Amino acid sequence: MKNRHFMNSTRMSICSPVPEGTGASVLHRKLAAALPQYQVKEYSPRWELFPFALPFFCSGSNAKLIHTVADYGVFFKKKSIPLIATFHGYVLDAETRRYSSTLQKWHHATDLRIWTRLAAKKAERLTAVSRFVAGMLRKDLRVRRKIDVIHNGIETMRFRPGPAKKRLQKEIKVLFSGNPTRRKGFHWLPAIAGRLGPKIKIYVTGGLKGKTFSSPHGNMVSLGRIPYENMPALYRQMDMLLSPTVREGFGLAIAEGMACGLPVVATDCSAIPELVDAGKGGLLCPTGDVAAFADGIRLLAENPATRREMGAYNRARIERDFPAAAMIQKYRDLFEAVLSRA
Repeated sequence: MKNRHFMNSTRMSICSPVPEGTGASVLHRKLAAALPQYQVKEYSPRWELFPFALPFFCSGSNAKLIHTVADYGVFFKKKSIPLIATFHGYVLDAETRRYSSTLQKWHHATDLRIWTRLAAKKAERLTAVSRFVAGMLRKDLRVRRKIDVIHNGIETMRFRPGPAKKRLQKEIKVLFSGNPTRRKGFHWLPAIAGRLGPKIKIYVTGGLKGKTFSSPHGNMVSLGRIPYENMPALYRQMDMLLSPTVREGFGLAIAEGMACGLPVVATDCSAIPELVDAGKGGLLCPTGDVAAFADGIRLLAENPATRREMGAYNRARIERDFPAAAMIQKYRDLFEAVLSRA
């Protein structure tokens, strides 16, 4: 009763400015749906070109606490209002620069690094969506203060397996869900598709930003932008999830696919091993190893029993370790702890 009373009081009023079309906006909207006094203020990422204008998105909100992404979190810092900065990923290190454009490399090495370092210093509390991200903050940004690791949570009633598929399938459907960028490993998809037989197709979404592409290979099907509310149905139509990414702060699409009972073929990097148990829930491949990804897809395509076993394992793992309710409770406890000291 105490927590419920605290949540419903005006003292718990929280403003959450986040860039639209990102995994961060998905997470923060989940918090808004569960916490009555939590307000998400989405803004176009273009506003980050004018960061000193960002505080406008929390103006007039009467917020007692601000919860935002770490990248530009320092611009929402106010002397009288506590700030909680969440790191949804980390892209400032040398490994990520290998897959960044020239403009991104310059941006990450200069102003974004400065803003991120300031947010890590000035926020009342820091959170990270995985142990990997927290480790990168300590290693690359040399953050020495406490970082609360709160994994993203999945709504298991929405993201759930569909009916069992027929034994005889004319086509094996592989899903690539994410923005079609080099960081997500999109540029390797044509080479992977070229090593698959004609009965295996890779279905590619346009990601949260709705990017489209002309299919460079007959085994690839462009789906364009899929509204987020339609993603559970899409996962249930697929046979496995493919993620040749080079960097994941958490791996939201992977976790959602796992909740829907899909086995995973993904890169053995960053936060993915925190989600996917190799050999039990999927197959993990070296970064950029096109042959390994193709071999993994073919292996699962040829073994429906293995797909079912891995999918069932993944569903159970998400229910046990990554439910949305657990994530929401951890943030609730954090918000209450910060406000009780404010």
